[in-house]
Amino acid sequence: MGPAGCLLGRSQKGAQAVRQRACIAQTWALGDTPMMPKPARPQPAATAGRKHPPYRDPKRAAWLLSLTVPVLVAAGPLLWLASPGHAWLLWVPVFFIYVIAPGIDWLLGTDRSNPPEWALTQLDADPYYRRVSYALVPMLWLGLVGAAWFSQHAPIGFWGLLGLIVATGGVGGFCINLGHELGHQTGRLDRWMARLVLAPSAYGHFSVEHNRGHHRDVATPEDSASSRMGESIWRFVWREMPGAWTRAWALETDRLRRRGLSTLAPWHNEIVGTGLITLAFWGALVLWLGVGVLAFLLPTALWSNFQLTSANYVEHYGLLRVVGPDGKPERCPPNHSWNSNHRFSNWATFHLQRHSDHHAHPMRRYPALRHFDEAPQLPSGYFGMFPVAYIPAWWFAVMDKRLIEAVGGDARKINFDPARQEKLRQRWGL
Repeated sequence: MGPAGCLLGRSQKGAQAVRQRACIAQTWALGDTPMMPKPARPQPAATAGRKHPPYRDPKRAAWLLSLTVPVLVAAGPLLWLASPGHAWLLWVPVFFIYVIAPGIDWLLGTDRSNPPEWALTQLDADPYYRRVSYALVPMLWLGLVGAAWFSQHAPIGFWGLLGLIVATGGVGGFCINLGHELGHQTGRLDRWMARLVLAPSAYGHFSVEHNRGHHRDVATPEDSASSRMGESIWRFVWREMPGAWTRAWALETDRLRRRGLSTLAPWHNEIVGTGLITLAFWGALVLWLGVGVLAFLLPTALWSNFQLTSANYVEHYGLLRVVGPDGKPERCPPNHSWNSNHRFSNWATFHLQRHSDHHAHPMRRYPALRHFDEAPQLPSGYFGMFPVAYIPAWWFAVMDKRLIEAVGGDARKINFDPARQEKLRQRWGL
């Protein structure tokens, strides 16, 4: 997570300098190797020095849609309570996520509009957007606690419990997405909120691994969170989940050793500290509901984590940063992330699907993320692409041709699965 993203878009030199120093200081504190930032884009002569009025985000109200996500946890149990004995009702939220939501995306279409350059600083500083993300943290906790209680008190049977696990795990994946948004910010409150929302699904190592590992290695063979052409998600998960943990632990312990601090002290080690929050939360639920609640918590956490795996699989499939003469990968331009401008899923996921701008500006808040014409586009939003990814033959049929077109048929820009590279080259004439 380099500091360059904090600098572009600033028009005031003083603010830019302050922001630059803060970002570099934080980067050192996190253990990153800071990069020299790119110069800020010069203002057009027509607008240089002009005072702009407050910008009104046309999507401002739409971001409140994210506050309805916790309702998905309650929807199944409420439907079941209205009609007891019908376990299939607990699958309604799952049907909504993977079938109805992609349909809404298709009906609403895409939105390629960007805020004006001069408004990016305003959007980033507007407290409204922080309050929306902060409000979600206790709501998600309450939803997860309610689902845990329901799993132990309602006679829903195996299939009902499985539906509850998949639905709650899907919302747990949204917790990780919210932790992603908050964990990229510099404020102490943001970062603590990120740890709190990551803890219920036992993914407290995410911010360390993602910010310092994935953003450094993205779209390279070394990145366990970048999927390769020809690699199914069911193979990718065995590389991605263990790789996330081992890379996070290595990065965090290395940072602490260089600073002469204990690698196990929870007040120093972010992974250990957040892990203790997980243990405290799960332990409290066991004391309250009994040890049987673990049969709900453990698979729910696993499915939550798999939602992150699904996002990682989709976001950089097959894309490769070319290694330059200095032996280092090129900087990460827009064409190294798959993007989607589908309205509904972007409103629900804090613009995560405008992934190219996120990698260019990791600390930029969600309303200021922009579309790039040169960024490769997915045919649907994440809600639609996840089920496609779960059926490898379907995924390859949809994405392999799209990948080759995105790189202009240049095999040097494709991150191949080594086991299938030769067959793929022959099949596509690469």
